[in-house]
Amino acid sequence: MKNQNSDLIVLKNIVKHYGSGDAMTYALKGVDLSIKKGEFVAIMGASGSGKSTTMNIIGCLDAQSSGEYIFGGVNVEKLNRDQQTLLRRNYIGFVFQGFNLLGKTTALENVELPLLYRGIKSSERKAAAYEALRSVGLEHVANHTPAQLSGGQQQRVAIARAIVTKPLVLLADEPTGNLDSQRSKEIMDILSSFNKDQGITIIMVTHEDDMAAYAKRKIIFKDGLILKEE
Repeated sequence: MKNQNSDLIVLKNIVKHYGSGDAMTYALKGVDLSIKKGEFVAIMGASGSGKSTTMNIIGCLDAQSSGEYIFGGVNVEKLNRDQQTLLRRNYIGFVFQGFNLLGKTTALENVELPLLYRGIKSSERKAAAYEALRSVGLEHVANHTPAQLSGGQQQRVAIARAIVTKPLVLLADEPTGNLDSQRSKEIMDILSSFNKDQGITIIMVTHEDDMAAYAKRKIIFKDGLILKEE
């Protein structure tokens, strides 16, 4: 990555539409956004405001209809699909509301998965996965399956899986949406520690003001545009 300045992520006039003609609808109507390396940013807004679409474009899970997306100095839309997959795999981690763990595999095996896709040999995978579990306080349940874990523990496993590759950016989409207030605080404390101690850039979509309060900057979306920043 050619990260020559402090802006790790730059979106320039990003438009996203679906359909054509009279049936065309706009999810994003010209979004401009810069996120610096090491920031913790909360993206907020009502359902349909464009926040999740923006997150998907940043994560290379979707592509804009027009505009520029620059990641670490690289113009992402000029990359082919394989190159975008490598960018996502090597530099971006994902945490989702629904945990997305494989049900019949252990916590350790779930955390190993991103390293398996990279072709890392077994002994290195297991050591790195165990260390990632240790970093979220779950090394003692390494051999438990998701069914043997609480919701909060499952989300911590999902975070360990997201950070095992040491990503530049962690994208968290409603990471506390399925958790009670105490478990939510635990998850947010973990995310904050990764941001402060390891310098991981965190971009989090949330509806909850108390969760957004952990971020250094809040970006409010409305009707496919950024309404304001706080």
